[in-house]
Amino acid sequence: MHTLAIVATPVAIVGATGYAGGELARILLRHEGVRLVAAVARSKQGTPLRDVQPNLHDAPASLVVSDSVGDAGLVFTALPAGEAARLAPAWLAEGRRVIDIGSDFRLREPAAYERWYGYTHPAPALLGEAVYGMTEFARDRLPMARVVANPGCYPTATLLALGPAVKHGLITDDVIVDAKSGVSGAGHSVDEAYLYGTIDSSVRAYGVPKHRHTPEIAQGLRDLGASPPRLTFAPHLVPMTRGLIATCYAPLRDGVTAAQVAEAYHATYQGEPFVRVTRSFPGTKAALGSNWCLVHATVDEETRRLVAVGALDNLVKGAAGSAVQNMNAALGLPERTGLEALPLWP
Repeated sequence: MHTLAIVATPVAIVGATGYAGGELARILLRHEGVRLVAAVARSKQGTPLRDVQPNLHDAPASLVVSDSVGDAGLVFTALPAGEAARLAPAWLAEGRRVIDIGSDFRLREPAAYERWYGYTHPAPALLGEAVYGMTEFARDRLPMARVVANPGCYPTATLLALGPAVKHGLITDDVIVDAKSGVSGAGHSVDEAYLYGTIDSSVRAYGVPKHRHTPEIAQGLRDLGASPPRLTFAPHLVPMTRGLIATCYAPLRDGVTAAQVAEAYHATYQGEPFVRVTRSFPGTKAALGSNWCLVHATVDEETRRLVAVGALDNLVKGAAGSAVQNMNAALGLPERTGLEALPLWP
């Protein structure tokens, strides 16, 4: 009897020295369906990745930070705004595929980048082609995608929390999202706002009402079937390293019952590998280190308002883990491949 060998796809990480890039490397180095052949960054070139990312002790010494994606057939980008879009056209012309963890392909209108990000998009023709990679709602389009726009961390928690209610027409278009994230979402920033002495024992709102994830959330709600939403998005920075929670509020449509809400969430997420509808409100720590998004929805009968919560690890399901889930779906691999780790506790 002959056993068929699995041909591992060569992949590269561009932006491998950041938090999201390091989390990608952690997952991909144990992924049976791929070979991590290149770790690209502007700094630390020539240094073994295991000496740059202090948790990657078992990464091969031969995997050094460089300026080339080598023979990678698929390139992950974890870069500042505007940089992936500048580099992607050349990779696509060479026949490679791109999964961007950044923001460069999430919005479909070039003008939105000028308004929300303050730059002219370098590759506007790709915006209409890119697949917005919320795997749970886009897996049928991923196998043919050349460019996958990985969702942001806040939009992932928000859209998974509200998705069933929107898809089943249970809520109106007046949506408020109160979200909180750990400081790793800001990356390797040395801004005073992220210093220990500033964030310790303190919670603050930021980016209201012009946070860059606002148009992405609004676009995602429209894609799920909502009319143009009246969206208020208020993110907060909390004094923890990783973890994110989005608490979402929206009025119920006339006649909608709590039983209908419960059935919509059950029907939407039954069988989903990484979304679990919980019996009570989840904490962020219950998803720590995993690709799970924990969702809970309830009805406030006094106000006739839906309250829906999504909790996740912002570096895994909010970034690297969802990128690998998208890759698995795109390559025809089981979606759980490389992502089987359960959350850490306590």
